[in-house]
Amino acid sequence: MNQLATLDYIIFLFYFVIVAGYGYWIFQRKNAKETSTKDFFLAEGSLTWWAIGASLIASNISAEQFIGMSGNGFSMGLAISTYEWMAAATLIVVAVFFMPIYLKNKIYTMPQFLNQRYNKAVSLTMAIFWLALYILVNLTSILYLGALAISGISGLDFTTCMMGLAVFAIVITLGGMKVIGYTDVIQVFFLVIGGLATTYLAVNLVSDVFGVKGLVNGFQLMREHHDDHFHMIFKKGDPHYMSLPGLTVLLGGMWIVNLNYWGCNQYITQRALGADLKTARNGILFAAFLKLLMPIIVTLPGIAAFALYSKGLYREEMLGADGVLNPDKAYPVLLSLLPAGLKGLSFAALTAAVVASLAGKANSISTIFTLDIFKNYIGPNATEKQLVNIGRWVVVASMLIAIVVSPYMGIEKKGGFQFIQEMTGLLSPGIFASFILGFFWKRTNSAGALFAIVGGFLVALLMHLNLFPFADWTTVPFLDRMGWVFLICVAGMVVLGYLMPDERKGLEVDLNGFKTHRTFTIGAAAVLSVIAFLYWYFW
Repeated sequence: MNQLATLDYIIFLFYFVIVAGYGYWIFQRKNAKETSTKDFFLAEGSLTWWAIGASLIASNISAEQFIGMSGNGFSMGLAISTYEWMAAATLIVVAVFFMPIYLKNKIYTMPQFLNQRYNKAVSLTMAIFWLALYILVNLTSILYLGALAISGISGLDFTTCMMGLAVFAIVITLGGMKVIGYTDVIQVFFLVIGGLATTYLAVNLVSDVFGVKGLVNGFQLMREHHDDHFHMIFKKGDPHYMSLPGLTVLLGGMWIVNLNYWGCNQYITQRALGADLKTARNGILFAAFLKLLMPIIVTLPGIAAFALYSKGLYREEMLGADGVLNPDKAYPVLLSLLPAGLKGLSFAALTAAVVASLAGKANSISTIFTLDIFKNYIGPNATEKQLVNIGRWVVVASMLIAIVVSPYMGIEKKGGFQFIQEMTGLLSPGIFASFILGFFWKRTNSAGALFAIVGGFLVALLMHLNLFPFADWTTVPFLDRMGWVFLICVAGMVVLGYLMPDERKGLEVDLNGFKTHRTFTIGAAAVLSVIAFLYWYFW
């Protein structure tokens, strides 16, 4: 495959200087000498709505989308976009119902919520689970897939790429959430522009192969010749049904995936927890609009790559190291076809996505360890400055651990995107059950929360290993398994809520907080209308 030209390196260097320079300017402008933990971990009151929205997307979109979701676009088509479009709907729910509760009760971390609502045992248990998940699943997969793609495009050594991504992310993260939030605006700009450039070229390549010209013609040809790649709902019996089981994506487990990720996840909610309610909601709404755009950037190129592959092109380039077709190669192959200049821009977009996600994840790891573990159990008398310094060391340590263990996690076997979804899905049902009942049912107690978090994880793991009774769980799609685990968790929490002593530790809920201002209401209606149209049109 073609390697980067001098012009590509110049464009990439321009991107690097812009991000690093802007981050340093923000760091100085926002008082570099501040040592407040709320300032470092949350950028309290400093992020605007557009910075919150951009940061949410920059932190969410990473190598697993560019590489993994494009690979799924290659193999199964547009249906994988359900993770993006249903996320947009979920963001509206989070903005309306979750954020008022968090902000009213001055919740700054997710373990803090569990401690305030339940007790320290629940909080500590979940903090440990989250740290393990963020480091061993999220950081490792982002680093591994990012380095794999960048190595393939640039020709640089895989380990060198991994180290370079880690160092770049550490530099941004050490500046705190203010630097992450505002540099994410630049990252999103490169991510969107570079991603659209890749999509433009990919669809035009399809039209060229068929002897016609134009973006519209290329898209129409893809739909005409590969209609099976343009349906959102798979019927039972479809080879991809196990990954996306029919109406489950609209009415079942997909909601658990998204509500847990966008509403109960330190990595995500942290961006909005330092703002007032109106600013937080506007930022989340902006993220929802950007989510509608993401399939054009991450899914459509994969479908275009399949169209080209079906015409006999790039067969060898699409093979993995074992000589078998590897759909995750789709996006790197497309990037290698870009002309000088555009390749550098797309290379910068991919790097931006990886680095922004690494920085956001590392900051969340640092926040949870420092505020919920170190401050409570190890150094309760530590000063604000000492806590911030501990947080910075945790950033470095977590990145080093991820670098060491990532090659041994089996990420390449399942495909990056699927690996993350299935591993996260072991914890999602129990976490979401403990949060949603904790929000709205005052009788929910700490015993029930522990049952959901620990018991739900064990049930999900046994189903994953097909050791749980009552069914052959290998024949049950993992999204449906998540639904069953969630129902088991809720049932257990309800039973324990009535059997155990009544703790009555409900949070303060102001019903007026659920009312939205006019601009948000109109924007939310527009987002939901677009989603409804897309599912109707591509059913």
